[in-house]
Amino acid sequence: MNTAVIGLGSNIEPNKNIQLARQKIQTHFQVLKTSQFRKTKPIGFLNQADFINGAILIQTELNRNDLERQLKSLEHDLGREREGNKYGPRTIDLDILIWNKEIVDKDVYKRDFLKQAIQEIDPGITIP
Repeated sequence: MNTAVIGLGSNIEPNKNIQLARQKIQTHFQVLKTSQFRKTKPIGFLNQADFINGAILIQTELNRNDLERQLKSLEHDLGREREGNKYGPRTIDLDILIWNKEIVDKDVYKRDFLKQAIQEIDPGITIP
């Protein structure tokens, strides 16, 4: 069995889309713990609405690649569009931050809100 910390973010109807994403994740995976969700400023492209960001710790039998594909499918189901600005507005963003207690997303090192969410979920994970 594998564990993963999944980062969730949205700035298009964020409360609605975060809730829908959490519900979809719960139907596919065992949710072990959830962080607080925080309002954050956009990064990279500043002329857009603030985001709501947080994280969920899940348990899954999927391997990392299959989990990534499943998350991208969930994003698509929730109206995520990938054309245009990489840092632009989005209905939902789902990223694997931690895989079996190992940091796998480099943004974790740069974004305090990700570090905070991970520390809430698993204080034993050291983030340099």
